[in-house]
Amino acid sequence: MPRSEPEPKPLSGELALEPWDFEALGPVHSKNPEANEYRLRTRRKLLAWAKQWVAGLPEGGLDVRTSIHNPHAFNGMRVQRLWAYMTRTKAQKTHLRKVLGRDLAKDLDSAYRNAYLCLAIEHQALEVSLRIHPDAWYDGQNLLNRVQREGARELLGLLNQLDGFTLRLHDWKGRWPLGSLSIEALEEVLRFYKPGELGFVVERSWPIPNDLAAREVVLATGPQTVLQAEWARLLPLYRYAAWSEQSDYLFSS
Repeated sequence: MPRSEPEPKPLSGELALEPWDFEALGPVHSKNPEANEYRLRTRRKLLAWAKQWVAGLPEGGLDVRTSIHNPHAFNGMRVQRLWAYMTRTKAQKTHLRKVLGRDLAKDLDSAYRNAYLCLAIEHQALEVSLRIHPDAWYDGQNLLNRVQREGARELLGLLNQLDGFTLRLHDWKGRWPLGSLSIEALEEVLRFYKPGELGFVVERSWPIPNDLAAREVVLATGPQTVLQAEWARLLPLYRYAAWSEQSDYLFSS
């Protein structure tokens, strides 16, 4: 997100998804500034959901940011996806900045350049994921160092609690379904994973029909409840992988 872009206020009142939350991200409207008001409303919904979810955590410790809703050079003048990022707080960034030093910590202020939990909406999909951005090498290296020090069994157990999710590296075509991932497959993924070069992604998405009547049927079920439950399932993996004072494997021996 451009640094000058302020966060909007979370939407209050009715937060249910509507057909135009998806339509404004489709090929007909994704470039159109006249759809900005619809995308802003969607963005404020995602922000409200994420803030409610984070506020309900007994341990707290996550901040919420969202992606921009208007066509901009940053998104190629096309808004096809809106995200809420749930990542480390300003205080946690301050601690990590002291560990890294000013030069190495220059990317921390951008929410997407960290390990983060993600809630996303596209024209025909909803998604919940954990992502370690390629530039968040500190979180990726923390993950690899922890595995090297403790072995891969704990990570394997956390991943296999996430049946329905898939693991992938960056934009690779390969996907590893979770729930029955083998230790050999995980070790192969970790051999290929290069923090600073590749992203690390654990994701689950739900298709949303393009047909209006079918879409309204899906939205009537209140998918945000399912999204919240699946997002909560990712939390232990986030706590394991992301650098924190409780999970400090970045430079520790």
